[in-house]
Amino acid sequence: MTTRLTVAQALVRFLAAQYTERDGVRQRLIGATWGIFGHGNVAGLGQALVEYADAMPYHQGRNEQAMVHAAVGYARQSDRLSTHAVTTSIGPGATNLVTGAALATVNHLPVLLLPGDTFATRPADPVLQQLEVPYAGDVSVNDCLRPVSRYFDRVTRPEALIPSALHAMRVLTDPVETGAVTLALPQDVQAEAYDWPEEFFADRVWTVRRPAADPAELAEAVRTIRAAERPLVVAGGGVHHSRAEEALAEFAEATGIPVASTQAGKGSLRHDHPQDVGGIGHTGTATADELARTADLVIGVGTRYTDFTTASGTLFAHPDVRFLNLNIAPFDGHKLAGQPLVADARSGLRELTEALRPHAYRVAGTYVTEYTEDKERWEQRVDACYEVEEPDTRPTQPQVLGALDALVDESDILINAAGSLPGDLHKLWRTRSRDQYHLEYGYSCMGYEIPAAIGVKLAAPDRPVWALVGDGTYLMMPTEIVTAVQEGVAIKVVIIQNHGYASIGGLSESVGGERFGTAYRYPAEDGSFTGPPLPVDLAANAASLGMRVLRAKTVRDLREALAEARAADTPTCVYVETQTADTVSGAPPAQAWWDVPVAETATRPSAVKARELYERHVSTRRRHL
Repeated sequence: MTTRLTVAQALVRFLAAQYTERDGVRQRLIGATWGIFGHGNVAGLGQALVEYADAMPYHQGRNEQAMVHAAVGYARQSDRLSTHAVTTSIGPGATNLVTGAALATVNHLPVLLLPGDTFATRPADPVLQQLEVPYAGDVSVNDCLRPVSRYFDRVTRPEALIPSALHAMRVLTDPVETGAVTLALPQDVQAEAYDWPEEFFADRVWTVRRPAADPAELAEAVRTIRAAERPLVVAGGGVHHSRAEEALAEFAEATGIPVASTQAGKGSLRHDHPQDVGGIGHTGTATADELARTADLVIGVGTRYTDFTTASGTLFAHPDVRFLNLNIAPFDGHKLAGQPLVADARSGLRELTEALRPHAYRVAGTYVTEYTEDKERWEQRVDACYEVEEPDTRPTQPQVLGALDALVDESDILINAAGSLPGDLHKLWRTRSRDQYHLEYGYSCMGYEIPAAIGVKLAAPDRPVWALVGDGTYLMMPTEIVTAVQEGVAIKVVIIQNHGYASIGGLSESVGGERFGTAYRYPAEDGSFTGPPLPVDLAANAASLGMRVLRAKTVRDLREALAEARAADTPTCVYVETQTADTVSGAPPAQAWWDVPVAETATRPSAVKARELYERHVSTRRRHL
């Protein structure tokens, strides 16, 4: 039996019938489709979404990149078991997807991209918005998406959709391969009819694997752990993707091994768990970083070991340090010349715990006392950052976090991606639940927070969802506020105004750049942007997009505004201008180095001094071989 449908209609019907299953729980793989329509998709996918509106929910976006961020936020909140599709026209609509696609792929988060493409039959050449490439007739702007996609195909014939769509679903549901998947759809092919086999539209379930460890690798891992005196777990995003938090807690409690976390892994243990020692690396806590410097075994669980985590190769300083890497991806399991334990994080941790039990392995009591006391000292530093002596004064950025910390419970979700906030949050935030801390730091993409908050709220409609943004990030992408207002998605946006790129300003100063080009100020007579702050009213801007806005001038105002926003059932913004506009945040400084190269030759004293310090840090870098 066959059914005659257009390619676009067939694709929408196919997507509506795809499911994932893990641990016996089944859910739709493609929960909805985001779209902005133009001539490249309006008659194809646009018409198909109208045709099958009862089977495929639709969300109207305002910016193509933002639509991808919303889909990615939804996917992360759904533990990568469900995601959204995103359709655009050809030309700028398609190329606007590239940043979002890169973010999804870098973070191993699934999203399906369906950009329109130029005519496959080439009745007119060029068509509107077509990129002409003299040496190749089959290249379009969509080819920009190839390097940032885990799977890419251009569907130039109707029947080619069948294998292409199946490959796309395979990659989206593969915990190792997942990321952005792109099916470029020529606008004429979208509208072309074909006789499709009914089997193509049958419900299809994609099992998300939990591979166990190889017995030989597991036995070697047990021997390695038993030989360690100062082991440290580094928990990455793979812990959350696998829902391995309970298994990690059981492993840590059984062994006494402390657990540090990357940005993606924070919340793997609650902040008050005895073995949780906070964030690790350049933005980490002093507790975790000191343990890292003296660890003789680093047990990475679901981490990619980015330069922030390793302090650009300077953090793990023990002369005999070894790495044991539990990761579902062999590529990551072998990093830092580590001993791989290739397995799903939850499966692997449970196997490790069980295999260690007969040996009654546990770290020395003196080690436990050491990190417990260090953790208590760090918590006192957090309290000092949050403390407010004069509630009728303008807050610092850490005090903004402190006001939020005093308000939320384990149901709240915080979203951030860029600026000075990631560092403050990694060091200071007390995470109360496995998915409260949502930091996109693989790509650290300014503009991610607001659209991602919409995606998260769609996945968790009964929970308070906060998008924390600085003024620089807000100006990158406030457009989806309109979508939140239109669809009644009650996100809470906190805009922290410090008149510029505060994070990069601080970095610029540290590397001899003298904060050049990082402030939102009028030019001074010497041409530098050091004049008065610009008269930009971001609160008024958010209000003009339809959002309810609460302005907070003091700490007291802020506490009241945050409480009011949390209780609101409509999209609500809290706007606050912070102190220390010319510094990063007032939080504790970096506890570990990060390699940002400094000019090797310079005449300005600031750059000369920064180079001297840089060379001292570089000299401590090591390659773990």
